[in-house]
Amino acid sequence: MSENYWAENIQVLEWLEPVRKRPWMYIGSTDERWLHHLVWEIVDNSIDEAMAGHCDTIKVTLWADGSCMVEDNGRWIPVEKHPQTGKSTLETILTVLHAGWKFGWGGYKVSGWLHWVGSSVVNALSTKLEAWVHRNGEIHYQSFSLWISDWDIKVVWKTNHTGTIIKFYPDASIFKITTEFDYKTIKNRLRQQAYLTKWITLYLNDERSGERYKYYFEWGIKSYVNFLNKKEDTIWEIFYVEKEKNDILVELSMQYNKEYSDNIITFVNNIHTPEGWSHLTWFRMALTRTINKYARDKGILKEKDQNLTNDDVIEWLTCVISVKVVDPQFEWQTKGKLGTPEARWAVDAVFAEKFLEFLEEDPTTAKKIIEKVFLAAKARLAARAARDTVIRKGALEGMTLPGKLSDCSSKDPQKSELYIVEGDSAWGSAKQGRDREHQAILPLKGKILNTEQARIDKIFANQEIKNMIIALGTSIGETFDISKLRYHRIVIMTDADVDGAHIRTLLLTFFFRYLKELIKGWYLYIAQPPLYKLTKWKKSWYVYTEEEKQAIIDSEQITWENIQRYKGLWEMNPEQLWETTMDPITRKMYKVSIEDAEQADEIFKILMWDEVAPRRRFIQSRAKDVRNLDV
Repeated sequence: MSENYWAENIQVLEWLEPVRKRPWMYIGSTDERWLHHLVWEIVDNSIDEAMAGHCDTIKVTLWADGSCMVEDNGRWIPVEKHPQTGKSTLETILTVLHAGWKFGWGGYKVSGWLHWVGSSVVNALSTKLEAWVHRNGEIHYQSFSLWISDWDIKVVWKTNHTGTIIKFYPDASIFKITTEFDYKTIKNRLRQQAYLTKWITLYLNDERSGERYKYYFEWGIKSYVNFLNKKEDTIWEIFYVEKEKNDILVELSMQYNKEYSDNIITFVNNIHTPEGWSHLTWFRMALTRTINKYARDKGILKEKDQNLTNDDVIEWLTCVISVKVVDPQFEWQTKGKLGTPEARWAVDAVFAEKFLEFLEEDPTTAKKIIEKVFLAAKARLAARAARDTVIRKGALEGMTLPGKLSDCSSKDPQKSELYIVEGDSAWGSAKQGRDREHQAILPLKGKILNTEQARIDKIFANQEIKNMIIALGTSIGETFDISKLRYHRIVIMTDADVDGAHIRTLLLTFFFRYLKELIKGWYLYIAQPPLYKLTKWKKSWYVYTEEEKQAIIDSEQITWENIQRYKGLWEMNPEQLWETTMDPITRKMYKVSIEDAEQADEIFKILMWDEVAPRRRFIQSRAKDVRNLDV
């Protein structure tokens, strides 16, 4: 290989070729989550029209041929020849990276990004894209194959309305895991957008299943908070403020409830910002400062008392923050975090003034809030003492790892795995069958605490949870540190029966409520042990689904006495457990993710709280999908 390189070695990627060459640089990744990002890019353009007051109806259709179509009744994309490219403006927008309508130049006062910029990325990652523009009584049409225009734009019909329709087919060579759109994922996102944009109607039609949905919310994010708290015992009526400050429109709605964890969701120009940053940080600071001021002014906090913390005041809180910014500074095209510094001042000023007024005008409600906040502070101090006990115990023992943990030899977190297994029997087989270099085994004794209904100080008192916290190394709560995670693959491995499913749910609840960063970082997995072992003569098959089992039975003529159902991991010897469930080459695993935290939050409440009726309805609605039932 030559040590030098020359001009001819430099590759120039033109037009949309860079997007196809490195798609993750533009959309984050190419898994199912980012497949749906294509839908959001097109829908966001229509939402921009709605926020500008030019659109009141948006329709999303999922077709049986695998395509997605988004249509609105807003203004149209220009179809005239673009002076710079010499092509139609529609073709320019859909084939030139970074071609869009610049905000502040008369296009939009606020928008999610440069209008229509993301549409070229959608085109680049699709095998086919079609566009219809309704304007001036005519329908203009153009199609693209692998982002290249099939023909020049042309008039195909007459029309009596305005708007834009985009239909695209995701490229399976890019999205190798799946190109199938998930109805529920899109439904939840559209519902969210309907809450954020008052007075617009959003439709979702799934032509694959025949499902239909319509959203329209007159009260905006106030209705959103009401929806999020619909199953909660709330403390007072919903607080709401909407005000413009320094050309930034701040809309905020919140309500305290009796749930232990907080639920704060933030948006910028209708774009969800899961990492929050400037507007979230300063809201928390403003909330803490305002409650501390009120408590001191009323003599509730004495001179010798410490101020309440951010963590104290957000516990039990459900809040939706929506800001409209003229020129938002996002991180990358995926828009996960807002960096606009002006947004923080606007949120602080608008919220603090109005919320202090609210507390002063309603002392009864203010008293209830203060009582809850003080209770949270007391629990925080108790949790700190319990946490320090855990840490101190580890230090006194020379950081000896807990319980029956069988650690791996490797000290490299990226190469290390922790299997959390059910019971001593499974621990014994897993311990003997594992790869000792990279795989650690931690057994659980019985069912862990239901952390959905427990305070953090009670959680620290649970021995099994203590063991997990020490083993993981990250601590928990205010001292959580992801950089200290000892294993970058944490695997929940339980029996394939009712008890195993229950333990798995309890563990997922714990991770979701108190170690959510491990889920967001893609560190949490669920092992998939085989359901059956089929044998015939000297040949055997391990199968993981009913369909797979039946196919082998039919093809190999296997009789019932040669079918073994695995209900517990303990039924497998170390070699079998390694071969079926722990060998990185042959094992099957589910990666745990949070695609929709709102939906996940609701499901955990249904499954893990005391109220029976919602849980019964949840189970009954899914009973038809049950494949393996232990009776």
